[in-house]
Amino acid sequence: MNSDTTPDVYSNPLIARYASREMAAIWGDTRKFTTWRRLWVTLAETQQRLGLAISDQQLAELRAHQNHVDLSRAQQWERDLRHDVMAHVKTYAEDCPSAGKIIHWGATSCYVTDNADLILLREGLLRIRDRLVAVIDCLARFALEYRDVPCLGFTHLQPAQPTTVGKRACLWAYDLVLDLEELEHRIATLRFRSTKGTTGTQASFLHLFNGDHGKVRQLEREVAAAFDFQETFAVTGQTYSRKVDAQILDVLSGIGQSAHKAASDLRILASRKEMEEPFEEQQIGSSAMAYKRNPMRSERMCALARFLMNLSANGAQTAATQWMERTLDDSANRRLVLPQAFLAADAILLLYHNIASGLVVYRAVIEKNLHEELPFMATENILMAATAQGGDRQDLHERIRQHSQAAAQQIKHHGRENDLLQRLQGDPAFADVDIASFLNGSQFVGRAPQQVDDFLNEVIQPIRHRYPAATKIEETQLRV
Repeated sequence: MNSDTTPDVYSNPLIARYASREMAAIWGDTRKFTTWRRLWVTLAETQQRLGLAISDQQLAELRAHQNHVDLSRAQQWERDLRHDVMAHVKTYAEDCPSAGKIIHWGATSCYVTDNADLILLREGLLRIRDRLVAVIDCLARFALEYRDVPCLGFTHLQPAQPTTVGKRACLWAYDLVLDLEELEHRIATLRFRSTKGTTGTQASFLHLFNGDHGKVRQLEREVAAAFDFQETFAVTGQTYSRKVDAQILDVLSGIGQSAHKAASDLRILASRKEMEEPFEEQQIGSSAMAYKRNPMRSERMCALARFLMNLSANGAQTAATQWMERTLDDSANRRLVLPQAFLAADAILLLYHNIASGLVVYRAVIEKNLHEELPFMATENILMAATAQGGDRQDLHERIRQHSQAAAQQIKHHGRENDLLQRLQGDPAFADVDIASFLNGSQFVGRAPQQVDDFLNEVIQPIRHRYPAATKIEETQLRV
């Protein structure tokens, strides 16, 4: 039963509030247990082709009941057997009177549990990949629009050399591009466990095929190919290496890291009134302060990202504590961590896309904030211009230093406007320098606009070319 349909018990917010129905369905019981049955059908079909005594009638029975899982009956069996796989074997066998005796023939529980997880992991990764590409594309469009809009840069969260609004968006997008590269690698190298047997030795299948090693290997390859896996893990214990889970969780954690960084930047920019996330007409920012426009989406993105980043530690610890061929202390942990990591990543990217597609930029405030700090940043160019006209560089530097400190004192101690340029204009040593010409912020952004162009052409366009459908994902209405 879906947890968000029973108000008298705890409801997982990832499902009830944040993630998409599509991602939640991947990790739902229906998808899981019908996948188990697909695996049993495929095993039997392949075993028949390779010569085992399985009839067409038995296969027909298995296929007829493949997608109709009686979850209530399986739960009844599990209460008695204390074993989820055997509970589903019994339930399936009740539906298939003649085929019941060959279900799960030669297999261990991990034939269905691990292989099903790998199928679902791949499906989840592909969905995350498309959401990731959609956000990258959205940020790239924003970067192009604001490629040459000068804004104050920050290092140490202190005013620094100007950049452009578009270039800053490229920083956010590039973090996601790096995540995409890691994600693509994980998808490309994901393998199937297939028919490795109880401790990974394939002993049971070797017995079934009367010692024919070739048929055992062919069984492994054909079952994997039936689920579109071109390769299987070279060796396994009872399970595939839990290091694979850890690597996938690290990729999802990386997405959380990138999203948290960008959302934090947006929260700071919102505080400076330079940029805001979308704010709906009837949205309430605060229950007490009616004027508030709190960056709630960005704050939620940070909250979910923090949750996601912390999940990766579970994968590392689980991989590190799998004794010998396996221990069962991975099971309960993976039931929690793997689905929730994908749900959290899905929810984060839904939020990110919503924000990136509706960012509001306040150019006048950006220009005002830049010009408040620009006099200090213009001093190096002013120094060079005055020196080029015959001034003493060391003397000019000392004069600028004194004027800068005096201007800073007026700002910090008295809350006055930055009058550094007026002070320099009044200094005879700078009389021949056109001070006003240094007030254009575009002079100080270097190659930022051109870097945006290069980034979009060299990095973003190939991604759009690889995944044209992903860039056309429509804006998803946030559920809450």
